[in-house]
Amino acid sequence: MCDTCGCNITHGNRHLVLGNGKLSRVADGKTAVSVLRGLLLENDHQAAHNREHFDRRGILAINLMSSPGSGKTALLEATIDARGTRYGIAVIEGDLETENDAARIRAKGVEAIQITTGSACHLDAHMVHDALHHMALDNIDILFIENVGNLVCPASFDLGQHRNITLLSVTEGDDKPAKYPVMFRAADAVVLSKTDLLPVLDDFVPARAEHHLRELASRAPVLPVATRKQVDIDRWLDWLEQELDAHRARLASGQTIRPAIQPDGLHLHGA
Repeated sequence: MCDTCGCNITHGNRHLVLGNGKLSRVADGKTAVSVLRGLLLENDHQAAHNREHFDRRGILAINLMSSPGSGKTALLEATIDARGTRYGIAVIEGDLETENDAARIRAKGVEAIQITTGSACHLDAHMVHDALHHMALDNIDILFIENVGNLVCPASFDLGQHRNITLLSVTEGDDKPAKYPVMFRAADAVVLSKTDLLPVLDDFVPARAEHHLRELASRAPVLPVATRKQVDIDRWLDWLEQELDAHRARLASGQTIRPAIQPDGLHLHGA
């Protein structure tokens, strides 16, 4: 949480600290840590409400996280092409500016709401809640939330999702799980993207990337994909379908699931 990148106060939670907002005054009138803890607690409360909303509608919500340019939107496009007639899919897109990614998804005939965060380096539960008010969620099976491209902050914020997916592009380096452990510990699955480039990127060794992931005590499956050429996408699609079936079984028994939310120094509760 910092002032530089704007991730402490977003347009989604600003109402809590301005004017007569719930967190506009704290016990000693000035403690920043108290305000930040309050914002995180309010975020978690809103996230739980979002998840209840998804559960009532039988929607599986998936949070996609990665560095910029690793292929999140391309993965969504390929998924829509492969399964868009079998399942109802909707997308929430997060970026600092532009509607470029949402426009790409809409061109596939799928509803997409763009959230522009300004200076905030992640989405939060309040932003997602606001976006839901503009979406038609009837007959939706899977809601993808494409988070802001960033390998740090998104892993620390519950949006109301059920599963976290972290993408690792082969253009980034196979040591990323070791360098960004918070992000990769939060992953329920790791998508290894742009694998069609491996023949010309001999410094990226998939086994080495997975080794770094396992050193984090992560059991997340590693799913290679090359979405531009529709190569190796079947493992990702199989995982997605298995998760949807498991989610429906949980809901039928009155249960739900919350993804691992990794601590960032202030976010101290467990998964």
